[in-house]
Amino acid sequence: MTPYAMPPYRIKMVEPIRLIPKEDRVLRLKEAGYNPFKLRSEDVFIDLLTDSGTGAMSDAQWGALMQGDEAYAGSRSFYRLEAAVKEITGYRYVMPVHQGRGAEQVVLPLLVKHPGMIFLSNTHFDTTRAHVEIAGARAVDAPCKEAFDIAANIPFKGDFDLGLLEAQIRRVGKENVAGIIMTVTNNSAGGQPVSLSNLRAVSELAKRYGICRIIDGARYAENAYFIKQREPGYENATIRQIAREMFELADVFLMSSKKDGLVNIGGLIAIKEDETLFRMAQTRIVPYEGFPTYGGLAGRDMEALAVGLNEALEESYLAYRIDEVRYLGEKLRALGVPIQYPIGGHAVFVDCGSMCPQIPFDQFPAQAVCNALYLEGGVRAVEIGSLLLGRDPDTNENKKAPLELLRLTIPRRTYTFQHWDYVAEAFAKVYAMRSRIKGLRFDYESPVLRHFTSTFRPIE
Repeated sequence: MTPYAMPPYRIKMVEPIRLIPKEDRVLRLKEAGYNPFKLRSEDVFIDLLTDSGTGAMSDAQWGALMQGDEAYAGSRSFYRLEAAVKEITGYRYVMPVHQGRGAEQVVLPLLVKHPGMIFLSNTHFDTTRAHVEIAGARAVDAPCKEAFDIAANIPFKGDFDLGLLEAQIRRVGKENVAGIIMTVTNNSAGGQPVSLSNLRAVSELAKRYGICRIIDGARYAENAYFIKQREPGYENATIRQIAREMFELADVFLMSSKKDGLVNIGGLIAIKEDETLFRMAQTRIVPYEGFPTYGGLAGRDMEALAVGLNEALEESYLAYRIDEVRYLGEKLRALGVPIQYPIGGHAVFVDCGSMCPQIPFDQFPAQAVCNALYLEGGVRAVEIGSLLLGRDPDTNENKKAPLELLRLTIPRRTYTFQHWDYVAEAFAKVYAMRSRIKGLRFDYESPVLRHFTSTFRPIE
């Protein structure tokens, strides 16, 4: 019997992909300024840039698209979505947005009451950090120490360091903490889950200091599955029960629904019971996203999301989803490639700092390995390291990430195990030439979220 779960679906629609010749890949990468974000998708063979909106929808979701009510206000599709979110979270107020960063730009500035405030998180991801800084606050991380020991085989490397979290609150004063953002799973730490016991302790700490508790839950269903598999006392709980317990520990839920909503576009704001915060957010929704009952989405998008939110909580789907990622990770690990372990929920994270020690952090080793992987196999990956971390907003110095990670991000219900065999073979060739990979310098550096649009050239 295979040690990996079988896919709980069969395929009835396919999209062709092709591997362009290597000489063409060399040219395309140069034209893209050595930034995989700027490659055209038609020039990519296997696309592992992100799992955000890149998955396949089910027949039920495609059927739901046809039922979309495109009314500007009061769409019945909104009320279907609202009912689904309320049933899953138990929260009173729900607003759709076009994606996760829409939720952040609406809610986070409302929590910044005066200059000098901070947000605390187990790890802020890129857009969250950007919106915190745009709002005039600072993003401070308090991850557990084990998050940066890639070989440490512990079950919940996405946890907060509770001592560090409380020390940061005391350092700045509780009145200067705008919110605590519980990121589940912890993307920047390698897609690592957060335990319920840790979330509970963080929640109790926040309540004691009177600080707003926020769940950044783009991958909350994957996190719930890990809790069921790894946390004592939850082996007999359903994924829905675990998810509801997670939501009970927060005041606000922000979501990019392009992950565990299983849709190509969409996001959510849900507020447990704070009517004042809801009214303020509702006011900001109108100029930034759209009327509160569509929030930047078409009715058909909301219909597909209402279905997808429920599909993502199915245990058979999650078992295969997690095993698909594990399969690729174990392949790379068998080759000796240094990866974050245990393998996370949505991606395999390669430690390019130890893989290519000849490349300094400010020459972006993971970006260089991303480029080498595209040239070798037409596989597009993404850097999660010092390039993504950016510059210190106060000193303008390049910040050094704890780990220089390359993320091989697995789209949902999209590729097969044969694709992962191919990716592993391509990475094996890159790994064999790792000592010859050169770093990069900027040709153009974008001032915000620079990894998306900057361009580079290799250092000779």
